[in-house]
Amino acid sequence: MAEGTLYIGTRRYSSWSLRGWLPVRLAGLDVEEVVIPLAGGSTPAVKAVSPGGTVPYLDHAGARIWESLAICEYCAEFAPGLWPADRAARAHARAIAAEMHAGFRELRMAMPMSLFRDAAGAGATEGALADVARIDALWRETRARFGAGGPFLFGANFGNADAMYAPVVARLLTYQPPLSPEAAAYCAAVRAHPLVTAWYDAAEREPAAWYLEKYEARAAASA
Repeated sequence: MAEGTLYIGTRRYSSWSLRGWLPVRLAGLDVEEVVIPLAGGSTPAVKAVSPGGTVPYLDHAGARIWESLAICEYCAEFAPGLWPADRAARAHARAIAAEMHAGFRELRMAMPMSLFRDAAGAGATEGALADVARIDALWRETRARFGAGGPFLFGANFGNADAMYAPVVARLLTYQPPLSPEAAAYCAAVRAHPLVTAWYDAAEREPAAWYLEKYEARAAASA
C-alpha cells in the first residue's frame, strides 16, 4: 500500500504539477498519483482535495504540502542530493528556484505550458521576451559557476532547481523564442531526462476529453 497520494493536474498544461512531481519521483517517495483534469480556471475537483485549492498537492506519511517549492524542500529531506552539497551552490540553487516560484509572470501569461501545441514564434511579447532573456542569463551564469561535470544547472545531478525550471524548458520548446547556444543545450538535456520523457509520454496518453481548446489551438506568431 502506498504511503501517500500526489494530486496533479492535466500533464499537458500543469506546469506547477510537473514542478512537484519531479522531486517526488527523484526522491523515490511511495505515492499514488491522482490526475485531476483542469478546467481552464477554477477546478472544483482540485479545491475538493487540496488545502490550498491548487495542484500539486502531496499527502505523504502525515505531511500535507500544497506548494511546489515546499514539496521540493520536503523531498530533499529524503534525498539531500536534490540540493547541491556545496554551501554556496546550495544557496544559489535556492535563490534561483525561489525566483522561478515568484517571478516571470509575463512569460507565464504569454506562453502557457502546452506540451504539444504548434506555437513556434507565438507569445513573443516584450515582457515575455524580457523574462526569457533573464532566464537565459541565469542559466548561463549558473552553469558557468556550478555546472561543470554535467549538463544540468549544477552539473551531473538533475535536482530541485532543474525541476523548478523544467516547465520553462517545456514552454521554450513549444514557443521557440531565440536562445543562446548554452540555454538551448540545457533545454535539450532537460527534455532528454528520463523523468521528463516519462511525463511527456504520460501527457500524450491523456484522453482527448481533457484537452482545452485555448491551449491546443494553433497560435499565431506575434508581430
